[in-house]
Amino acid sequence: MQIEILRDLLAWCALINILLYLWWVLTFIYAHDWMFRFHSRWFNLTQERFDSIHYAGIAFYKILIIFFNLIPYVVLRILN
Repeated sequence: MQIEILRDLLAWCALINILLYLWWVLTFIYAHDWMFRFHSRWFNLTQERFDSIHYAGIAFYKILIIFFNLIPYVVLRILN
């Protein structure tokens, strides 16, 4: 019973994190100029630096989703 609860929890966490990831990526793609203007008010960033920070953040977040949500979920699916 505990494994099923943990598996369901990981599935919901993965779904929520994937939706947040997609929101970030789509916002970055379709509202890039607005995001850059919004963040440039607070920080002195070039557009290249802004892009590299977001690209690294998006990549890091995707890796965290895979390692902490999807891999444990798949392992628990295989075990049961």
